[in-house]
Amino acid sequence: MQISLKKYDAVLFDLDGVLTMTMKIHASCWKRMFDAYLQERSKCFGETHQPFDISSDYKSYVDGKLRADGVRAFLSSRNIALAEGSPDDAPSLETICGLGNRKNLLVKDVIAAEGVEIIKGSLTFAHRVRSLGLKTAVVSASKNCEMILQAAGIRDLFDCIVDGKVAERNGLPGKPAPDTFLAAAEALNVAPHRSVVVEDAISGVQAGQAGGFGLVIGIDHHGDKRVLLKNGADIVVKDLMEILDNGHK
Repeated sequence: MQISLKKYDAVLFDLDGVLTMTMKIHASCWKRMFDAYLQERSKCFGETHQPFDISSDYKSYVDGKLRADGVRAFLSSRNIALAEGSPDDAPSLETICGLGNRKNLLVKDVIAAEGVEIIKGSLTFAHRVRSLGLKTAVVSASKNCEMILQAAGIRDLFDCIVDGKVAERNGLPGKPAPDTFLAAAEALNVAPHRSVVVEDAISGVQAGQAGGFGLVIGIDHHGDKRVLLKNGADIVVKDLMEILDNGHK
C-alpha cells in the first residue's frame, strides 16, 4: 500500500507502545495490583479468581483504555462489582477509582526508578512528519502522559496532548470511542479525514476507524496484525521505520 504523508495535515500518536515502551510497565503494574487485590478478596470472602494474565487480560480489558474503564472491565470479567468512587479516592479504598489509583502509584514508582524507554523508529517518524509540516499530537488514556513525555525528553515534539486528565475534565469517553482523537484534531484545527492515527491497541484502532480518520496505522508488537486489521487498522507495521524505509514520504 502506497502512503503519501503529504496527503495529511496531522499525525495523532498513542503513547504507550507507540512512542514509548511503557506498556510493559503498565502491564506488569496492572498484574501486581489486580493479583494482590484478588488475593485480598480470597482471604476476606473465600473467593477464587483466575489471576490477571498479561498476554490475554491486558489486551482485552485495559490496554489503551482510561484507567477506571480498565479496572471496571477486568473486574467484570471476574464477576466482581465495586462502587465507582471518585478520581481522588485514596489507593487504599476498595472502589473502581481507588484500585486505579493503587495501580498508578506502582507505575510512578517504576518510572521514577527505571526511566522511560523510547521507541526510536517512532521518534524518527515523528521528526519526519514535522519536517513535512504536519502537526502532531499525543492521544493517550494515561493521566501520566505529560510526565512520561517529559521524562523521555520528547514533549516538545507534539503540538498538543489529549490524555486521561483532559478526558476526565471534559467528560470525554475513552477509546474505543473516538472522542479523544476527535478532540485532538479539533485542537490542532485539522479535519479527521486529513489526519493519521497511530495505535498499537485494539481499542485504539477501533477509535481511529470510528472517528473517520484518513489513515489508521497499527503497530504490532505481539503478532496481532490480523486482529488490528480486523478492528480498524488500514495498515499494520512492526515499526514506523518500515513506512519511511519503503519510501513513503
